[in-house]
Amino acid sequence: MATVLTARALLLDMDGTLVNSDAVVERIWRRWAAAQGLDGDEVMSVVHGRQGHASMALLLPERPVEENLVDNARMLAEETADMDGVIEVPGATAFLGALTGAPHALVTSADVALSTARMAAAGLPLPAIRVTAESVGASKPDPEGFLKGAAELGIDPADCVVFEDSGAGIAAGRAAGMRVVGVGPRAGQHEPDVTVRDLTEVRVAVLPDGRIQLTVG
Repeated sequence: MATVLTARALLLDMDGTLVNSDAVVERIWRRWAAAQGLDGDEVMSVVHGRQGHASMALLLPERPVEENLVDNARMLAEETADMDGVIEVPGATAFLGALTGAPHALVTSADVALSTARMAAAGLPLPAIRVTAESVGASKPDPEGFLKGAAELGIDPADCVVFEDSGAGIAAGRAAGMRVVGVGPRAGQHEPDVTVRDLTEVRVAVLPDGRIQLTVG
């Protein structure tokens, strides 16, 4: 049965939500895991949704922050150079097209270079407002990114709906006081307000008063 939500603005994660980048994320993070002597499956259970250095801090709590930041910068460069297998999440083109003229923002743990490259590789337009890794002091699951996105749009957090795929992102949306639509198989494990397989299961209508109506499922 479909769920109908209305919002004044949408805040959209990128990886796993608009863009399927799982292939490259798996390649690069499993390579890092092997170099650190860590279990690849354990690493993959942590990294989705977070900035790289934040994932490293969880996985190697005794490691110096400076070392994590150096590794993070190197891996971001590797990811930006590797677009093999990066495609849109089904329905993303139509979903973003339906939001033309409606308040929405990209809120991603990727930096500007990586988010620009991945959206282009997937053939998706970049929202005018983007909150990237450079924009925040704390990674998801901290709500800072979503709160900043709402502020830049001039919309109360309670009037925003977040689209997310990861546990860290869903927790960040909740902590920001927003409703959360979970996208994809990872999302269902973290109890968002509603879950969809992909964006083909979301229909968007912009109402005469400017509100966004979402028919989900």
